[in-house]
Amino acid sequence: MVVRAWAIVVAGGSGARFGGAKQFDVLGGRRVVDWAVLAASSACDGVVLVVPADQVGRVALDVQPDVIVAGGASRSASVRAGLAQVPDGVDVVVVHDAARPLAHPGLFAAVLEALAAGADGAVAAVPVADTLKRVGDDGTVVETVDRSGLWAVQTPQGFRLDVLRAAHVGEPEATDDAGLVEAAGGRVVVVAGDRRNLKVTDPADLALLEALVGR
Repeated sequence: MVVRAWAIVVAGGSGARFGGAKQFDVLGGRRVVDWAVLAASSACDGVVLVVPADQVGRVALDVQPDVIVAGGASRSASVRAGLAQVPDGVDVVVVHDAARPLAHPGLFAAVLEALAAGADGAVAAVPVADTLKRVGDDGTVVETVDRSGLWAVQTPQGFRLDVLRAAHVGEPEATDDAGLVEAAGGRVVVVAGDRRNLKVTDPADLALLEALVGR
């Protein structure tokens, strides 16, 4: 059976912690958002790009997505805006944060393969390598957390379209879509992520990614 897959690239944030709209900063000769759309386009049949409302009709990209839509007040609201644009007949949807510009096409392919094998959702992730401490408000260590079985989750994250739409009914909020699908009883699996698939949160992250691209 041929599976139709679309991607939602979430680039609707204001970049408050970064100090500006980081998705439009330049990395390795192209903007951060261009890297994300290019990777999504290589693996999926269509791409919805979610941008700040003031960028709709203004943003020009190296690779043109199928749809550009205004985001909402939160990440979850922006994903819902993207979901509304995914056409009928699509089987699975892959959600990817534009703030992870070095996600390569192989990550998207791995997520899609896991969905084809029967999972409701699949997320790229890497095992936690650092020792974890739970710390109180006063800075005192409360406990050392057992890191066995703990994974740091990235995007892309892929889902059966009907499952993701059902998980968003009622407009719930979560830090990622996998959390919503898990809460709704869906089966989410992990696929091997990439430690270079870093998220741009502050300018130092962009400088690190620039060094990685230069290599």
